[in-house]
Amino acid sequence: MTNAQNPVHATAYWTTEREHGELRSEELPAPGPGEALVRALYSGISKGTEMVVHHGAVPPRVAKEMRAPHQEGQFPGPVKFGYLSVGVVEEGPEDWKGQRVFCLNPHQDRYIVPVGDLTRIPESVPARRAVLTGTVETAVNALWEAGPRLGDRVAVVGAGLVGGMVATLLRTFPLDRLQLVDLDPGRKQLADALEVDFAHPDDALADCDIVFHCSASQEGLERSLQLAGDEGDVIEMSWYANREVTLPLGEDFHARRLSIRASQVGVVARARRHRRTNADRLDLAVSLLADPVFDAFLTGLSPFDELPEVVQGLADGTLEALCHVIEYPQDSSQAASEGTSQDA
Repeated sequence: MTNAQNPVHATAYWTTEREHGELRSEELPAPGPGEALVRALYSGISKGTEMVVHHGAVPPRVAKEMRAPHQEGQFPGPVKFGYLSVGVVEEGPEDWKGQRVFCLNPHQDRYIVPVGDLTRIPESVPARRAVLTGTVETAVNALWEAGPRLGDRVAVVGAGLVGGMVATLLRTFPLDRLQLVDLDPGRKQLADALEVDFAHPDDALADCDIVFHCSASQEGLERSLQLAGDEGDVIEMSWYANREVTLPLGEDFHARRLSIRASQVGVVARARRHRRTNADRLDLAVSLLADPVFDAFLTGLSPFDELPEVVQGLADGTLEALCHVIEYPQDSSQAASEGTSQDA
């Protein structure tokens, strides 16, 4: 039990300064009413956003809007940042004890949060796969924003984690066509695993009703405008942070009356905002992860104590990953009681 005589010691990952992070220890108080003590099993590294934080590239103008739900500290650092955590409730209300949960929490082995910030993981979803819940939520929000219709022609530009997630959800829609577009021919392997058509940007089919742009590059956004059909929509999902982007708006954009709309997961998409809450959206996202196809996005696994080196490897390109998973230590009795064969 957590009490003043026996405090719980926790360890968390902090970005301490630009391009440097470390593990720091802290003591946790006892959970208060309506709170839960969660022991982490896995966390995922959101490569795009977390690399922006690692490089100290969060623009001060939007620092408040880009805070993670349980972030501590301020950008550029020291800051505790992250939002793809899966764990087990050790203490809290009786109906939550022992529950596997997803939480938008930084990389930390134990933490205390309000139970209202926890999402129960269905039995059909392995714990390791559940770290993708936050990214599936981002893709769900984008689809709500775009509103694809029967027989639409759709392109997803950028076959990274977010773009791949969007394509994964769209592959079950009754579309006329769907293409996942990327410069890297190696991403065809991911497209094949998702059973989605892959195309190099030069070969992608134009006259699309909707183009989802997820490459976080100026060139990708330019190509997205070219692929959109007359009066078509480009859903911009990339975060450029402190980078400036220049677009040829005198070409396709103006002449063909195109629209560019930002999709950002901080709030529920306007089309569903009055009928869905953030919690509803997370419940939907985690339920979708019952499909084993999402395992294609889990491209690495490292122990928690190696997290600083893993982040640096992702930042300098020596480690390639879609979603690199961090595994937290647990003793053999815990592993047995939680059925690790399901969570592998």
